[in-house]
Amino acid sequence: MRQVLALASALSISVLAACAQELTTPDVESASLETLATSQSRSLESSPFNNQIILRGDGSGLVKFREPDDADKIVYLDVKVRHLAPNTEYLLQRAVDTKVDDNCTSTDWLTLGLGTTTKTILTDSRGFGNEALFRDLGATPVGKTFDIHFRVIEAATLAVVLTSDCYQFTVRV
Repeated sequence: MRQVLALASALSISVLAACAQELTTPDVESASLETLATSQSRSLESSPFNNQIILRGDGSGLVKFREPDDADKIVYLDVKVRHLAPNTEYLLQRAVDTKVDDNCTSTDWLTLGLGTTTKTILTDSRGFGNEALFRDLGATPVGKTFDIHFRVIEAATLAVVLTSDCYQFTVRV
């Protein structure tokens, strides 16, 4: 009986190991971006210079909002969206409030891209898309803090498909 249990245990471990190796399938790609953002942002929660922006709506998305600790005041925006319309172009926009109160009320939307050049986010046949964007904050005073929120709009119709909560950001000193 012990041999049967030992054999069954060994077989179970082998099956689990094989399943773990198959985690590179597209199903893993569709794992919750929100869960990923939560787990990756724990160490960044107290950082006013970096944020994990979660987008919700018709699909979901994530913006990794980063300002490196260097002389340049460039913010990098790595955008990932999923479960949107396939083969469709989208735009990332932001609006800021200078009154820092965790209440984003501004509707002064700025379309983001490669510096001052607008760049679309194109989804694939499954409705997944990603794009590496950036914004130069050279004209913004060092140490300036503001509330910021984001949205993703369909480029052709300008319909809002994803929105974020309100976040705070400080231009790195």
